[in-house]
Amino acid sequence: MSDEDGSGAAAGPPEVTADVADAEIVSLLDDEYARALLVVAYDEARPADELAETLGTARSTVYDRLSRLSEHDLVVEHQEIDPDGHHYKTYRTRLDRVVIEVAPDGVEVAVDREPTDPADRLSAAFDTLRS
Repeated sequence: MSDEDGSGAAAGPPEVTADVADAEIVSLLDDEYARALLVVAYDEARPADELAETLGTARSTVYDRLSRLSEHDLVVEHQEIDPDGHHYKTYRTRLDRVVIEVAPDGVEVAVDREPTDPADRLSAAFDTLRS
């Protein structure tokens, strides 16, 4: 195989550029535990202990992935208060969709997140009804 300049040397792959945050999100979604957490916490907020039990993995693994998912705003954390006064955190998925586009000038990752602000959620729901 030769390159286009006729020198006979093999041409290397074209350089792929992507935003660092985009690359980190794609890498994170390659992790089976991160993906499983997103699925399990999609419909309702759940405490980390319950997530670990559901996934059959260590709490430390769950906390590590939740931390990384939170850094990229893919999960939202809520503080819950039991009737007896104890506090604990629950986690819910904010991620709706990830789209990866490959173009001549690089790779672009678009992340659709669920709005967390009540006014934004109401607005998004209204927009959905109108379309």
